[in-house]
Amino acid sequence: MPHRAHLFSLRIAHALREACFAEPYGAPRFTRDLLAGTLVALVFNQSGFSVDTIGSRFSYTLADGTTGFGIPPQLPQFEWPWLQAGAESPVAGMIHALVVLLGLVALAPLLAYLPMPAMAALLVMVAWGMSEAHKAVHLIKTAPRGDIWVFITCFALTVLFDMVIAITAGIVLAALLFMKEIAAMTHVDDVTAQSDSPLPEHWRAFSISGPLFFAAADRVFGELATRCSGQQHIILSLKEASLLDAGGLSALEKLIIQCEKNKTELILTDAPKQPLSTLAHANIKPIKGVLRFYLTLDEARRVVVECH
Repeated sequence: MPHRAHLFSLRIAHALREACFAEPYGAPRFTRDLLAGTLVALVFNQSGFSVDTIGSRFSYTLADGTTGFGIPPQLPQFEWPWLQAGAESPVAGMIHALVVLLGLVALAPLLAYLPMPAMAALLVMVAWGMSEAHKAVHLIKTAPRGDIWVFITCFALTVLFDMVIAITAGIVLAALLFMKEIAAMTHVDDVTAQSDSPLPEHWRAFSISGPLFFAAADRVFGELATRCSGQQHIILSLKEASLLDAGGLSALEKLIIQCEKNKTELILTDAPKQPLSTLAHANIKPIKGVLRFYLTLDEARRVVVECH
């Protein structure tokens, strides 16, 4: 019976708002709903039904050890936050903070009589307003598939567990998807024929585009080793390789060792500042018959053509 009374009070409060109450200009939202819900709860209490209120549902312990109910008569110690709640100026934020302070200090005895069903309805409406459902629908319709999965995962974890777990999982999932997308952008192109002066037989020229980090380097250099199988000389341009991390350096060293075993000469050109600094820090030096360096791809082509 109390449960039915709760539901009926919610319906009566909503009907009273729609039929009788029109919010005046500048009045806070849901004020009429709370007043109507409070009146309905009072009627049910007078009729013998039990309706939980803030004063009957929550309790606290004072400094002397006694237990009180409802809203404490004194404010707890806390640091003031920046209360904005949709404010568009600092003055509006300060006014909002003063109104909240006034409500806590002056209206605490009255707020204790607010019925819990009315507060639940208020929280549902506030949560719906904060959800910005139209933006969520637009994101699902227009965002990439990876972003949609991050959104759905965060939403589900927030509902099933809490926001801390949802945010942590969302950040990790978004980072993994970002690395996957960046790694897919790194590729190797055959530029042997992209010159007026053709290279001699058994010479191939390649160019790497994209960051050479741990998620992409092994795949790129493995593909390069496969495409260069049986070649005696390789020219590799790093002009579009914006990054070379420890994983990329390890993959490059494996390629150099493989070239040495296969008696294939590797020529590196156009190394940008960051990859060149990484190579210097790792003490990667020219090896006779295995590894050479040139400033540009055109310079390497010119030297190779002149020598042959």
